[in-house]
Amino acid sequence: MKAILIGIISSVFFAVTFILNRSMELAGGSWLWSSSLRYFFMIPFLIIIVMIRGNLGVLLKDIRVNPKIWIIWSVVGFGLFYAPITLAAASGPGWLVAGTWQFTIIAGILIFPLFTESVQGESGVTKVRRRIPMKGLLFSSIIFIGIIIIQLQQASQGITLQLFLVGILPVFIAAFAYPLGNRKMMEHCKGKIDTFSRVLGMTLASLPFWGLLAFIGYMTEGLPSQSQVFQSFIVSISSGVIATVLFFFATNLVKDDSQKLAAVEATQSTQILFVIIGEMIILQEAIPSIMSFVGIIIIIIGMMFHSFSSRITLSFPVKKAKSI
Repeated sequence: MKAILIGIISSVFFAVTFILNRSMELAGGSWLWSSSLRYFFMIPFLIIIVMIRGNLGVLLKDIRVNPKIWIIWSVVGFGLFYAPITLAAASGPGWLVAGTWQFTIIAGILIFPLFTESVQGESGVTKVRRRIPMKGLLFSSIIFIGIIIIQLQQASQGITLQLFLVGILPVFIAAFAYPLGNRKMMEHCKGKIDTFSRVLGMTLASLPFWGLLAFIGYMTEGLPSQSQVFQSFIVSISSGVIATVLFFFATNLVKDDSQKLAAVEATQSTQILFVIIGEMIILQEAIPSIMSFVGIIIIIIGMMFHSFSSRITLSFPVKKAKSI
């Protein structure tokens, strides 16, 4: 229950990303700068936090020893997550991006077979592929249905092919990249590097990617405006530092339990609720329709199922798994 609550709190801060990215797009800011500036601003804050905790040396040593792992999965988890999100925000309304992003609930469950776990057998400990937690998939599907209902009313206004290819498809890529990069780095760190250090390490390792985007942004759009710089700074603190650390901390609490991990990742579905509220207040968006409120209720019901099921340990017949 503690991990789920932390996950919900992190989604409040994550919601700032969708609202301010949309705000910057409406003001004419480039998505290239919106994405790269966030991670540039994150670095000094994270360095201070990690230094205070006395873990900077351990982190830098591990990055030097395993540069390939850090760079690849940091670019996947951060680069292929946030760049597509900001690209989509520059091409479509915030509600559409935030709603589509909730596909990460399903994506996070579908990638379980990409990971292994140690199982004690008659011949000793063997590595087996994790199986998709079907109960978690069921409850996540309930949440996703609620999100679809929310989007149906909005989508009835019209979604063009261009908006689908540029504003929706990139978010599907991000939905898989974020949990994949996060889990791969958790698997590598194995408790020797804490959450704050892991976020800093992934930010530093993905710097070449953000530097490239900033260079392209400068060559094509020039320097960012003061407003975009300020809003990117707010996003970096709220979403990049606070939300990311909270979410990574929550997933780290339950990293060895597939069912609970799925439940924590499902808390990100509440982002759509906070985005709707934020856009109403900041961007003067209209009040959601009755259909949208029905979708919200379904999301809450799905979250309650997830929260309840994650506190219960059920026994299932153990099937023979193929060793890796």
